[in-house]
Amino acid sequence: MGRLSEKVAIISGGAQGQGAAEARLFAAEGAKVIFGDILDAEGEAVASDIRESGGDATYIPLDVTQEADWRGAVEMATTRFGRLDILINNAAVLIPRVSIEDRTGEEWDRVMGVNAKGVFLGTKHAIPAMRAAGGGSIVNISSIAGIGQSAHQEPAYAASKGAIRIFTKVTAAQHAQDNIRCNSVHPGPVDTEMFRAAFAEPEALANRLARVPMRRAGTIDEVVAGVLYLASDESSYVTGTELVIDGGALSM
Repeated sequence: MGRLSEKVAIISGGAQGQGAAEARLFAAEGAKVIFGDILDAEGEAVASDIRESGGDATYIPLDVTQEADWRGAVEMATTRFGRLDILINNAAVLIPRVSIEDRTGEEWDRVMGVNAKGVFLGTKHAIPAMRAAGGGSIVNISSIAGIGQSAHQEPAYAASKGAIRIFTKVTAAQHAQDNIRCNSVHPGPVDTEMFRAAFAEPEALANRLARVPMRRAGTIDEVVAGVLYLASDESSYVTGTELVIDGGALSM
């Protein structure tokens, strides 16, 4: 039996990168996976690949800033499978760093809408379904930007990831009696499409990795292993905490 055998999971931002890796691993570990994104062609391709490998995965269009989309995702899980056990709030956007005075209100709202509001909406709609199922695990993907190395962070992104960190603790404290756990994962630089786009220039990449004692970016698999642990019953006494996966970055 897999580590997530018979559990039902929803994953946001699952069409590529870390979200797609989570969908693949969760299905391989026995979960029935519903994952969403705004990249429909890529998402359908991931779902097809998982099913061809023997997993149970369904892709749905999911704009995390839209409450109706979240309501539909949770309804699909409960209608099709009768329960919801796991929510991975993975979807995020990252924009180029500028000074606070040069950031526009529209750019700020976009980042906060996806990264923070999206987590809120997913959690809001997952809680009643998890309560009805007898409990569940919510894993919110934050960042070390939400904890430290503040002199180097993009302001809107860091604020959104800090919001996730605190919201995670509030969720954990208020819903422990429902047997709903909630934890956040805080990766450092991870070799994803989004990271490579943000640090496309060799000098910029070298400067970023100089702030990591291990002097390399993490891999998607290294982060997803931590997400799997928090989603599974192996972490049954873990809630309201941060799992930092950063190559030692916050020690500097």
